[in-house]
Parts: sequence; structure tokens; C-alpha cells
Amino acid sequence: MDKELLLLIGGVGLFLLGMIILTEGLRGLAGGAMRRVLTRFTKTPVTGAITGALTTAVIQSSSATTVAAVSFVAAGLLTFPQALGIIFGANIGTTVTGWIIAILGFKLHMGQIVLPFIFIGVLLKLFGNARLGQIGWALAGFSLLFIGIESMQQGMAPYEGIITPSVFPDDTFFGRLQLVAIGAIITLVTQSSSAGVVAALVALSAGSVTFSQAAAMVIGMDIGTTFTAALATIGGSTATRQTGYAHVIYNAMTGIMAFFLLGPFSGFADTFIATGGPGSAQISLVAFHTAFNVLGVLLILPFASPFARLIVRIVPERGPPLLQRLDEHLLSDPASAVDAVIATIRDILGSIIGIMSELLDPKRKMHFDAAQLKSVDEALAETYRFVEKIQTDPAQKRVHNRHLATVHALDHLIRLSHRCTQTHRIETLRSESRLYRLSGMLRNTIMSLLENPVSSLEEGRLERVHSIFLKQRGVYRDRIVEHSARQQMSAHTALERLDSIRWLHRVSYHLWRIEHHLHRAEEVGKEPPAQSDTRKLELDVEED
Repeated sequence: MDKELLLLIGGVGLFLLGMIILTEGLRGLAGGAMRRVLTRFTKTPVTGAITGALTTAVIQSSSATTVAAVSFVAAGLLTFPQALGIIFGANIGTTVTGWIIAILGFKLHMGQIVLPFIFIGVLLKLFGNARLGQIGWALAGFSLLFIGIESMQQGMAPYEGIITPSVFPDDTFFGRLQLVAIGAIITLVTQSSSAGVVAALVALSAGSVTFSQAAAMVIGMDIGTTFTAALATIGGSTATRQTGYAHVIYNAMTGIMAFFLLGPFSGFADTFIATGGPGSAQISLVAFHTAFNVLGVLLILPFASPFARLIVRIVPERGPPLLQRLDEHLLSDPASAVDAVIATIRDILGSIIGIMSELLDPKRKMHFDAAQLKSVDEALAETYRFVEKIQTDPAQKRVHNRHLATVHALDHLIRLSHRCTQTHRIETLRSESRLYRLSGMLRNTIMSLLENPVSSLEEGRLERVHSIFLKQRGVYRDRIVEHSARQQMSAHTALERLDSIRWLHRVSYHLWRIEHHLHRAEEVGKEPPAQSDTRKLELDVEED
């Protein structure tokens, strides 16, 4: 293997490394803002496409945008058609990389210029604070892109006249199909459509391929990006599988459209290349890449809702209903994983409250659905295992605090579920007038919580109810002990009633703390970092 080939392979590696580092840095800088922009401005599939394109262009990662969209659907923050708009727009956002490379990488030859910026970027990463470190990482990654391109160009130089368009399939219908397949394979190997597009740009600039051949490969690279989405459909949650299928079908449709547009576009491109001077071939290629992606989005957006319904029919829900939102793929983005956990906790809380409202209903016999409670307990155990797998950095206080809040809420939820099995204590509530009235107050409160599960007013109401029960517990205890001491009540009856008032107090406490921690997690998730990073979660110190 000669050194030129090693230089070519190394250039591809440097470019991929630069993309990874750049994306990591930009996500660190804009991750929180990205999530707020996507949820705030995505109201329809059209606005979703715009925010998806802009977000992907900024963070240089369509996969990160897609994962965020999936998590928003899982958390109930976006509908599936809205999320589809984001995914469609992400395809447009990925083409920005090609424009940057075509304009700066080939026209300005920045390989030597950016070397000092790698040193500066690494220094910022090593010695700066968290934000400066992310800026340094993004700067170093951006610089590596151009060094990788220059290395690829130098590696390709000796092969001019050896690797020519005649080496590749002819510019015919079947030849283009083969080129599309080659492009898809390149993306499968590199796991980056951007790297594939840059390789096509380098080959085009070296004269190794014609415009039509390079464009056909770019179509294949766009289709090849769906491989990761297709893998995500295996064993993923319903939202992930639906998104994966939508991504595959949409990109395949766009690829077919682009394939038939290639002929007419090549005629315009050849004229522009002949008269446009140096770099016009590369500009034409990235223009084609952007054009067919934009056209694909414009054609699909009017049919986003019917398309979403089709996908839902193809990929129906499966598995336990309470665990539909949890997906191992979300663990790559802790903020998205936390979103899914919060929504899952709310679902489980709704089930437990439903069971509890029936137990507290004086018109019903004292009975609970053991199978339903078993499914709740299984969902709690699985959710806890999922939470244990989430890894958040304490330096990223906003996400870390939300993670801690879910742990607190889940702990109280597990204990609340256990209270549902203590039917003997609930039954005692019907035996005495004061206990009966207090249990009615608790039932009215949890029924209100069912109707307004995410209202901040409910947290305040639950806190007031808990305070009432705390006070009543002390008063009632003194009264029962006195009656027992005077032989007006058996010791057994006294203990049963004390257990029941304690049950009411603890249930009200768990409900209040669950709502408190969930509300805090949701509130912190909406705040800008400057505010939310300074917030601290309160510790629960009351005994169980």
C-alpha cells in the first residue's frame, strides 16, 4: 500500500474525526437551546421542517435532531406528524456541510490556515471552563475537516489519469443504479453521508468522476443514511420504530425522485460547469444535493398527516402500554431519555391514581385489580432499570437536576404503589366518620390530579392537603390514644385507625412529592441554562 493511498484513507479518517468532534462541541453548546427551539416553534409539520433544517445546520448532526424528535413524541411534547416535519427538515440541514466544504475547502484551501486553530481549540478544551471547552472542541473539529479534505486531495492527486470516469459504471440508466448502490455502500461503511459527499466532491475535483456519476453516488449516500434508522426499528419503542420506517420510506421516495431528476439537472450543470470556472462542478453537486432534498420536503409536507397515519398503520403499538415511551436508543442523549422517563412516570402515576380512586370510592366494594397493579409494578421496575442506565454529567446541571428529580419521583411512586396493596387500612377508613371525611378529601384531590396532571396549581393543592393530613394525624392520634386509655375503644381498633390516618398522611405526602419533583423537572427543562443551572432540588427528609 503506497503512501498516497494511506494519505487518502487517513484524510477520510481525519474528516470523520473532525465531524464527530465538531458535532460533540456544537451539541454541547446548543443542545439545550436546540431542544427549546424544536418544542417551542414546532407547531405544524411545516414549522417542524424549518426548525429541523436550521437545528441540523447548526449542530451538524441529523441523528441528534432525529433522536430529539423521537424523544419529544415519546414525552408527548410533539405529535408524530410534527416530528415528521423535523425529520424531513433535518435532511435539508445536512446539506449545509457540503456547501461549507465546497466554498471553503476547495476554493480557499484552508488546510494550512486552520492548523493553529486546532492548537487553540485543544487548549480551550483542556484549560477552559465547560462552555469554553465546548467552543474549543467545535473549533478543533471544524479545523480537522479541512485538513482531512486536503489530505484526501493530496492522496487522490497521483491517481489522476488512472482513476477516471471510465473506471466507474457508465452514465446510463443501469449504470446510474450501480452508482447509487456504490454511494449507499460508502455511507454504510463511513456511517456519515457528509463524509461520502466530501469524497464525491474530491473525486469530482480530481476529474475521477463526471458530474452525473458523482450526483448518482450522492443520491445513494442519501438513501444509505437510512441504514441507522432501519436498525433502530429493531427492538425499539413504538415512536422509534415509526420514525425509522418513516425515515426509510421518505428517503427512498426522495431518492427515486432525484434519480429521475438527474438527467435534466445534468444538462444545466454541464452548462454551468463549462462557463463557471474553478469550483463550479463542486457547487453544482452540492446544489443538486440541496435541490432534491428541498423539493422532496415541499412535496411531502402537504401530505404529512396522511403519511403519518400510514406509518402508524404499518407500525402499530406493541408491548406494555406503560413502557411505550422508553427506548434504549434514547440513552445516547440523556436529555431525551429524561424526557421519556418523566412522561412514563406520569403515565404510571395516572394508573396508580385510577386504582386508588376506586379503592377510596365508598360506593364500590373493597377490591383492586391485581393484574393491573402487577403491570404497574413491572413498569416501575423497568423504568427504574432504564433510569439507572441514564448517565448525566453533574457539570451539566440542568439535565443532571432533571435526572435527579426523576429518581426522587420514581422512589415516591414505588412507595405509593405499595400503599395500594394495604387494603385493610383503606377499609378501616370507612369505619369512622372523621376518617371517612378525610378519605373523601383525598379522593377528590386525586380525581382533580387525574383531570389536570401537569398543572402547577395541583402541586400547591397537594401540599395543602398534605399539611391538613399532617395536622389531623397529630390531633386524631391524641384522640384515639385517649379513647383507648379510657377503655372506650379496644387497643386493636385503635391501632387500626392510627394505621389508617397514617396511610392517608403518607399517601398525600407521596403524591405531593411526586408532583413536586415532576413539576420541577419539567420547569427546569423549559428554563434557559443561566437560570436553571442555579436551581437545586430539595431533598425529601420525611420518613416513610
